[in-house]
Amino acid sequence: MEKALIIGATGGIGRALVAELEARGVSVAGLSRSIDGLDLTDPEAVERILGSVEGPFDLILVASGALEVDGAAPEKSIRAVTAQAMMNQFAVNAVGPALVLRHAARLMPRERRVVVAVLSARVGSIGDNHLGGWISYRAAKAAVNQIVHTAAIELSRTHKQSICVSLHPGTVATAFTEKYLGRHPAVAPGAAAQNVLGVIDGLAQGDTGGFFDWAGKPISW
Repeated sequence: MEKALIIGATGGIGRALVAELEARGVSVAGLSRSIDGLDLTDPEAVERILGSVEGPFDLILVASGALEVDGAAPEKSIRAVTAQAMMNQFAVNAVGPALVLRHAARLMPRERRVVVAVLSARVGSIGDNHLGGWISYRAAKAAVNQIVHTAAIELSRTHKQSICVSLHPGTVATAFTEKYLGRHPAVAPGAAAQNVLGVIDGLAQGDTGGFFDWAGKPISW
């Protein structure tokens, strides 16, 4: 791997991914809202900023996302759903990555292996949902999984060696999750980045369109 593009490069796991890749000698282009103005909820910003990026990249990874938007915590039940909170979740966690993937084909090499990955979450799995709650976040992550799966099909038509996947990095100890860790085990961002990159290293072309956890195990849709 020679070049990588990380979207959300200043977040907890995004920053760790940049550091780990650079330690491997990879040339990293990092983009974020705080430094570059890449707000995934602003289509014009996404078009302007990504439209100015030049590839090709061997890895394109979307590490941005939000568990809370405008202070709206994950719902404890369907009775707590509001239209605005749900639309905000979709804007950040589903529509935003889709807008990035619009640019993927232009930024990918045609003649060699390339991985496009979007960080999703296990709670986006419909088959693995046994607890309920977190309606908007779950639904947005389920939606981004469908977006990734569809993009994988389309990208494989023009980029035969492409691998496009959703990845669950595990529960990462960041400001993103701090209020929700409770009894759940969490890993440091550096360890999560190593896990994610280990999975990426092991992906084969036949894995494109899949949904995998931090250990490389498939997650049910």
